[in-house]
Amino acid sequence: MARRRAVVVGAGIGGLTAAVALHRRGWSVAVCERAAEPPVTGAGIGLAPNALRALRTIGVDVTRTTGSAVPAAMGVRRSDGRWLTRTATADLAARYGTPPIAVPRPALTVALATALPAEALRYGTAVTAVEDAEGRPVVRTEAGPDLPADLVVAADGIHSPLRHAYFPAHPGPRYLGETAWRALVEAPDLSVPAMSETWGRGERFGVTPLSDGRFYLYATAVLPAGAPAADHRAELRRRFGSWHDPIPALLDRVDRLAPDDVLRHDLHELAAPLPRLHHGRVAWLGDAAHAMAPNLGQGGCQAVEDAVVLAHLLPSGDGDDAPDGVPPALAAYTAARRDRADAVRRRARRVGRLGALRHPLAVAARDLAVRATPDRLALRGLDDLFDGFRLPDRP
Repeated sequence: MARRRAVVVGAGIGGLTAAVALHRRGWSVAVCERAAEPPVTGAGIGLAPNALRALRTIGVDVTRTTGSAVPAAMGVRRSDGRWLTRTATADLAARYGTPPIAVPRPALTVALATALPAEALRYGTAVTAVEDAEGRPVVRTEAGPDLPADLVVAADGIHSPLRHAYFPAHPGPRYLGETAWRALVEAPDLSVPAMSETWGRGERFGVTPLSDGRFYLYATAVLPAGAPAADHRAELRRRFGSWHDPIPALLDRVDRLAPDDVLRHDLHELAAPLPRLHHGRVAWLGDAAHAMAPNLGQGGCQAVEDAVVLAHLLPSGDGDDAPDGVPPALAAYTAARRDRADAVRRRARRVGRLGALRHPLAVAARDLAVRATPDRLALRGLDDLFDGFRLPDRP
C-alpha cells in the first residue's frame, strides 16, 4: 500500500521538526532546502519548556546531541549590572517540569536531521512553485524532477514565497525598528552562571551560556532599516564596551572573531496574522506563518509546536484513512495554532517596545516597574508560554 507523501519546503528548525514528526507517523518525507548544505556556523537558539515538551512527544531528545547544561538563573539587568528581575532555573524546572536550555543552532539541526532517512534531505533544491494545491499538489523545483505530494509543509521562512503566492493580499513582514547583532564565542575562563538580557536606552545586550560551553551573544539597537553596516565588532564595542561585567570581557572574545562571524540583521515580524495557516493541502508553520520578534525566545519554540501539532492532527501515513483526511486535519491545525502563535507574536512585540525605550524618564519608569514586580508574579507570567503546549484532539 502506498504511503502518504509530504514535501517540506525549508530545512530550518520548524521544517526539520515537521519532517521528523511526519516520518514517525509513517509518512514518506522529502525536505527541499535551497541552501547547498546544512549550516555549520550560526547563532544559538533557546528551547523553552514548551518546545522541549513538544519534542519529547515525537521521541526527540535533543540533549543527546547538543548537551543539557543549563544556567543557574535567568533575568533582566540594567547597564550598570543591577538586576531588575531574576529567576532561578531550578524554580522553572519545578514549575514546568524542565528548565529551558540554549543550544547552537547547527547542533540542533544535526539532532533533527539524524532522525530522518538520509534520502529525505535534499539540499541545493530550491522550490519554485506548488501547483494544484487543492487537489493533488505537485512541487516544482529548480533541480527537478517534480515531486507529487499529499501534503506540502511551507517552512520557507519570513519571506516565504509560498505565503506570498497563496496570500498575495497579506502585507508580509514589517520592520520592528531595531537591528540585531549575534555571535558565538569561546570563553572557558569566564564564569557566567546566568542567562541575562541587559536593557539600556534603546539598546539591549544578551548573554546566553550554551549547552556546549560556548556563549551566544546578541545585541539590539534602535536604528533605521538598512542603516550602513560598519565593522560589527567595533560597533558592539562602541555601544556596549562600558556596560557591566562580563560584557566587556565577552566583547574581547568578539574582537578575536572573523568579521563574518558576527551576524547583523534588521528585525522584522509578520505585520498581521494570516487568515488561516493552510490552503488546500499546503500548511504554513514557523516564520512563514507567524514570524515574530525574538524578545521572548519563542520564534523557534512556536515553530516546533506548529510542527508537532500538525503531524499529530494529520492521518497516519499508511494510506488506510479516507482520501479526504488531510484537508480536515489542516483546518484543525489552523484552529489549534493560529490564535496561540499570534498571541505570542503580539506579546513579543510588546516586550520589544519596552526594551527599545530611549527617553530617560520612560526608561526609569520601566525599570522601576520591572523591579517592583514580585518574582512569583513574574514567574507566573510565563505560564501561558512555557505551559501552553497541548496536543489537540484529532478531527
